[in-house]
Amino acid sequence: MTEPRNGSNADVTTSEGIDTQVIEAFLGYSARRASLVILANFVRRMAPLALRPVDFTVLALAGSNPGITSSQLCQLLDIQSPNLVVLIKQLQDRGLIERRPHPTDGRAMGLHLTASGQGLVDQATTLAHEADDEASGKLSAAERQTLARLLRKVYQ
Repeated sequence: MTEPRNGSNADVTTSEGIDTQVIEAFLGYSARRASLVILANFVRRMAPLALRPVDFTVLALAGSNPGITSSQLCQLLDIQSPNLVVLIKQLQDRGLIERRPHPTDGRAMGLHLTASGQGLVDQATTLAHEADDEASGKLSAAERQTLARLLRKVYQ
């Protein structure tokens, strides 16, 4: 068995006895595995609200940034404009979000939560925190803060 890149001598094996050390040396593998756990908890918690991760993200950002434009969301979330148009239409059809003329850019429309949308975001935010807490239950509060800080360094 080869030694892990981080210098640890700990064996990395699955419950089936498969040596995964060679693949767990890659950050992408571990990040993806952690992401699957986190997303599964999130999706399960949001199912009663009929919210997907991207729905929650758009609603939460619109709630904390009233008047945010579709263009800003596309850039921030790396979403193609046609895909976001469909998503916003779905959220509008559910009565969760509305488009209003942007106060400084006459060509743009700003996104705003409706009262129903704000209520749903408030409820969903509580559930999202619970999902995160469940997924990161093996971490101390300090470890969780460190992990969040380090992950932000990777994508910012």
